[in-house]
Amino acid sequence: MRPSDQFPRPARRLFLASIPVVVVVGLVGTFAVALNDRSTDLPSVLVNRPAPNFTLPPILATGVPGLGRADLLGQVSVVNVFASWCIPCRDEHPLLVELKERTGVRLFGVNLKDEESNATAFLEELGNPYDAIGADRDGRASIDWGVYGVPETFLVGADGLVLRRHVGPLDRASLDEFVAAIAREKDPR
Repeated sequence: MRPSDQFPRPARRLFLASIPVVVVVGLVGTFAVALNDRSTDLPSVLVNRPAPNFTLPPILATGVPGLGRADLLGQVSVVNVFASWCIPCRDEHPLLVELKERTGVRLFGVNLKDEESNATAFLEELGNPYDAIGADRDGRASIDWGVYGVPETFLVGADGLVLRRHVGPLDRASLDEFVAAIAREKDPR
């Protein structure tokens, strides 16, 4: 008996034709699962470790001071890395304003590799929820924070430990998670 006689011709054709279909269905399923993953809290070597030591000058026209590690001590705070050239930062900005209004948390901005005039115009247009903004002109402080890109947001405990990292723009669900985490940190009972 020859191997080609093992399956009748129509069955063999059907079997061979089904292989690409199975592969495509498998790929579609894999991509569907990956696209449905809404996780943006990425592991970071900084989580549960002290925030990096940094000192950044202010963006003068904003009227708020620059930012350094010392500003993160004593109260729960949120650090948001943003830039005027970042489209997702523009989308996220109203949620940062809401975060500040809902929690009263000290909200700090790190303005990444941005022209001062552009950053000022961005904040004049959308509002400035930040208590302090550091101009990270060369990107060194953002590298120390482990920033992949903008926006990224960090929750920092009163002791200066990084408690949470969110990569990408905040959305309604992540905003609510930050609000809950801030409430837990302010009143740990």
